[in-house]
Amino acid sequence: MSDIRGIVNNIKSKYKTSSPYDLVSAMDIQICRCELGQIHGYYYRVFRIKQIFLNCNLSKTEEKLVLSHELGHSVLHPNANTPFLRADTYLSVDKMEIEANKFAIELLISDSDLLEYSDYSLDKLSAIFGYHSKLIELRLK
Repeated sequence: MSDIRGIVNNIKSKYKTSSPYDLVSAMDIQICRCELGQIHGYYYRVFRIKQIFLNCNLSKTEEKLVLSHELGHSVLHPNANTPFLRADTYLSVDKMEIEANKFAIELLISDSDLLEYSDYSLDKLSAIFGYHSKLIELRLK
């Protein structure tokens, strides 16, 4: 998963931004906000058109995280439609989900952010950045 950090850094360098909104726009990925019930979001590709569906009931912080996660799928797993994989195959999507989480948290929390708070505990970092401690732990690996 250390190569995910390199992929994220290359993307941030190429597009000169770490904003998932700007990256999605620059990469010509469509965002669709709609009612998804308990689902936060998903990535879908059909006829070479990349789309990210976001639950319209997410908070701004949740939406930014979910968008970053789904952007991770579009970069790391461009041909894998996770709703199809979950519904129609016996393949485990756990590895892909962890990779997308790693992509998202690498995008959202920079090395300089971590250096600034290097003496802080996991729980404190979680409170500062607004993300679950498991994601912070993933970022620190």
